[in-house]
Amino acid sequence: MSFPTDRPAVWFVTGTSRGLGLELVRQVLARGDRVAATTRSSERLLAALGDGIDPSRLLPLTVDLRDEAAVGRAVQETTERWGGLDVVVNNAGYGFLAAVEETGDREVRDMLDVQVVGVWNVLRAALPVLREQRGGHIVNVSSILGLTAVPGWALYCAGKFALEGLSEALAAEAADFGVGVTVVEPGYFRTDFLTEDSLALPAETTAHYPAIRAMVRDHLKLQGGQLGDPVKGAAAIVGRVLAGEGPLRLLLGSDAHSYASAKVEALRANVEAAAGTAPATDFPAA
Repeated sequence: MSFPTDRPAVWFVTGTSRGLGLELVRQVLARGDRVAATTRSSERLLAALGDGIDPSRLLPLTVDLRDEAAVGRAVQETTERWGGLDVVVNNAGYGFLAAVEETGDREVRDMLDVQVVGVWNVLRAALPVLREQRGGHIVNVSSILGLTAVPGWALYCAGKFALEGLSEALAAEAADFGVGVTVVEPGYFRTDFLTEDSLALPAETTAHYPAIRAMVRDHLKLQGGQLGDPVKGAAAIVGRVLAGEGPLRLLLGSDAHSYASAKVEALRANVEAAAGTAPATDFPAA
């Protein structure tokens, strides 16, 4: 992808009223670019951004990402207002901490609707625009827990693992049209992701998972002490988009790198251990 240098770029960013998404909107606007910012509450977004925002460069959109038609209208409104679309950032999401056994049907569907179906809705609306203009950049904000899994985070990991698979396939499909794809894998960032207002918990728990109850308490205490700086994280995302190329995955944070390294080593050991047994299920050579 070639990032436009002769005009302000047009960004479409989801999940913008707090955290990494909010900081990304701030930095995009500070660059002089234009941003359509989707959120469940435009009022909260505008309050968080404060005064001094040029309204001609910001399009706040209250959108339910689970609603395909609403997402389509939001992308159409963006392109009609500014004449095109350059960068799509799928950032919306939330955490959920519970044992698999404690995770209810509604909780599963709600999480996957946001983290998988919502992303798919945005992509279906945006890709025809990017394909026809033969250029653009898609950024899917995953998590290091989209690459490795830990107890208590099964539902969140399920959504992010799905996003990783979607992104890998998408990168190969979109390359022929000059559209770049980046998967962002943050570690723990000092946002409100781990606050009681943001971290979803199960409707019912059992006494059989005391370690997960302790993990919940520890995560709530971690709030305010996370390693990741959201200002630096947003700047890294902007930098990757401006560069226009790089590895598919963008790891953010030393903790993310440590988790990823451990997963690679465990996977390598697993693959090597199966080297002698895997061919046993093949048909005999002719």
